[in-house]
Amino acid sequence: MIADKGYDPNGMVAMIEQRGAIAVIPSRSNRKQPRELDTHLYKERHLIECWFNKLKHFRRVFSRFEKKAKNFLSFVYLAALLIELR
Repeated sequence: MIADKGYDPNGMVAMIEQRGAIAVIPSRSNRKQPRELDTHLYKERHLIECWFNKLKHFRRVFSRFEKKAKNFLSFVYLAALLIELR
């Protein structure tokens, strides 16, 4: 799980690791024992956030005109396809 510093508490990290995932979370600056961070993997988070930002440029997605989840997901797929084709 790749997350920001807000998910740094020991309890949160323990829950993530208990579920079998790897926690890629930078330590807060005031943490006494900072954890190691895979910086290469953490940089992937930026790509994902930029992609979601592009997705929110589609008005039907950010204002959720579709009432049914099936229709909304279909439009998200369509918007994702248009983003990738650019």
